[in-house]
Amino acid sequence: MEEAPRFFTRWESPVGELTLCSDGTALTGLWFRGQKFFAQGKPLGQPAELPVFRDAEEWLQKYFRGEQPDPGSLPLAPEGTAMQKIVWDLLLRIPYGHTETYGSLARKTAEAMGKPSMSAQAVGGAVGRNPISILIPCHRVVGANGSLTGYAGGLEKKAFLLELEGADIGLPDR
Repeated sequence: MEEAPRFFTRWESPVGELTLCSDGTALTGLWFRGQKFFAQGKPLGQPAELPVFRDAEEWLQKYFRGEQPDPGSLPLAPEGTAMQKIVWDLLLRIPYGHTETYGSLARKTAEAMGKPSMSAQAVGGAVGRNPISILIPCHRVVGANGSLTGYAGGLEKKAFLLELEGADIGLPDR
């Protein structure tokens, strides 16, 4: 099976350089420089100026100004397993400025998959492999005690994003 064409651009944000990746129509990746699982080992393809990149950069500018842009306003096409896609969809439902625990996400993922249970560690693996950082807000997931654990972009970036959103990072909402 031939892989779809991939294009990329880079954008300087308040948390450092971001790399955005697209299939030509939808956003397929957004990573911090040096992020764990960066591009999942796939080649980025060709540098390009695409409408989806302009729209994503506009979205990011609004976000970093403290506005609450809707991630649903952008075409997102993350590549992953069925379980990962369920987890990423659940991440999109965590409201701006709020947090959710890995355990809560595990319960919701199990329910969505028709399973009696799912481990928080399995869900943590899916959260950590989220290929579209910030827009699919994996930074809003915290440990059971509200601790800032497990962020592929680095805990200092996670704390920055939650602070930007005005999230109470003492205890999770759910």
